[in-house]
Amino acid sequence: MAESKKKFPTWAIVLIVIAVLALLCVKKYTGTYNNMVTLDEGVSSSWSQVQNQYQRRYDLIPNLVNTVKGYASHETDVLTQVTEARSKAGGVINVSDEVLQDPEAFARFQQVQDSLGASLQRLLAVTEAYPDLKANENFLSLQTQLEGTENRIAQERRKFNDSVKSYNNYIRKFPNNIIANMSGFDKKAYFAAGSEAQNAPAVQF
Repeated sequence: MAESKKKFPTWAIVLIVIAVLALLCVKKYTGTYNNMVTLDEGVSSSWSQVQNQYQRRYDLIPNLVNTVKGYASHETDVLTQVTEARSKAGGVINVSDEVLQDPEAFARFQQVQDSLGASLQRLLAVTEAYPDLKANENFLSLQTQLEGTENRIAQERRKFNDSVKSYNNYIRKFPNNIIANMSGFDKKAYFAAGSEAQNAPAVQF
């Protein structure tokens, strides 16, 4: 009589199933976590580009103000507004990207930068009344640089918002949201649209 085949122990089958499921879970966790890291780094990179353009605008302002002052020194209110707005903005340009996870802090950052942009628009509007200033080569160069910088700020903000949207969508989807909560990946804030300061100053030659 042929020997009966030995049955595979039930406990071994259970262990194999558990091991396979654990391996799949680890693989899923690792892949999702790495994708979150990649998206998070993308947001940080976009954030640094926004800050670079804000810094560029910040650096242009002293020469612009001094040039305007040479032709329109009595426009003290506008010049003072720009100087004060620049002073406030100086402390919140290169801030940690942790501010992106604090809606209130991010809103304050945006408000300060928008205020500076709005004050520059008022300054350029005032210069329309000074033909000699508008004909000054140094002023024209600064005005063109400022316009380009404002355009780049708007562009980098849009790229930043796109990066944040991709990141936020990814971490909020199930089951990614479970891994995000376990790993400390939080939702990030967007730049708000429709701010007056984000319209590039008009340049009229």
